[in-house]
Amino acid sequence: MICFLTVLSSGIGGRLLLKDVARCSRAGPPGRSRSAAVQRRLSDYQRGPSHPNRRRIVGVVHDIQWIDLEGVVNMRDVGGMPTLDGGTIASGRLIRSDNLQELSDAAIRRLVDELGVTDVVDLRTHVEVAQEGAGPLVGHPSVRISHFTLYADDSAESGIPDSERELPWETQARREAAARARREQANGDVRGTSGDQSSKPHIVPGGQDHDDFWSDHYLSYLGQRPESVVGALRAIADAKGAVVVHCAAGKDRTGTITGLALVVAGARPEAVIADYAASAERVPQILDRLLRRPAYAANLLGKTVAEQSPRPETMTRLLAALERDFGGVLGWLSTQDWTEADTEAVRAKLR
Repeated sequence: MICFLTVLSSGIGGRLLLKDVARCSRAGPPGRSRSAAVQRRLSDYQRGPSHPNRRRIVGVVHDIQWIDLEGVVNMRDVGGMPTLDGGTIASGRLIRSDNLQELSDAAIRRLVDELGVTDVVDLRTHVEVAQEGAGPLVGHPSVRISHFTLYADDSAESGIPDSERELPWETQARREAAARARREQANGDVRGTSGDQSSKPHIVPGGQDHDDFWSDHYLSYLGQRPESVVGALRAIADAKGAVVVHCAAGKDRTGTITGLALVVAGARPEAVIADYAASAERVPQILDRLLRRPAYAANLLGKTVAEQSPRPETMTRLLAALERDFGGVLGWLSTQDWTEADTEAVRAKLR
């Protein structure tokens, strides 16, 4: 798939709204109110209707390199992206994917023997790994697996049996329901305390609420688990051969980490955004696959393709927030004991 983008204005720090002219995106999910901190971060971000007279076609951003293997539906090589200095991101270095749990033996052979995969960065939570399993590449003599959870409540050490531990989104849903019930009780409104869905905010898929929800969610990875973000980026740089970064769907946690790595490597922001949005093409297959997995079925039941599809505006807002608060991705990393040597290592790996 070749991605074309329409750019309304240039510059990640200013108003950069992207519309995929091919099939890279369109749609989105239920959201929540933004935290005050994130509202402040995004307060200067200009929103509003597009201006047709300001549109211009930038052209081909890059060719999406899908890797179709038995057992995954959202795997691709991010190579081929243009960089700010006129170069390209190298192919065969960084592969992003959904859950590797169902890889066939033939798929594993292709990954290791043909694509040269030596490392896997697993972004799933400890509870996911406990419930779903560590994956078929565990124990492979040629593959090193590094695990980095991006949720604050997730811990490898817990006295609670694995079968009774909550997944992070279950914890979040329970806390939000309890907070909503307290607010309603304080207001003399008992709706929602018995599970009344009418008390929940209605979020229109594909609109501003979608982008607010997901960009805030991605910022929470950086705020709650900065050590995991840095660790994942260093694991990418340290890989001897090709590295696969994956979570469950391969679009949110994976999209955030690969997006940051690509920015550090010097990829053009519009190419990073296009790659993030490309997962929208595979969302129907992703949902079909995850709805068959016990760890994800309950959370995804009733969710629509539109609600779960990544939009370019979401990644644009994430990058804009980092630009505004820290001077960019590298600015944020510099607050996390990230060094120039780390930056050079990522660039050497991906260029």
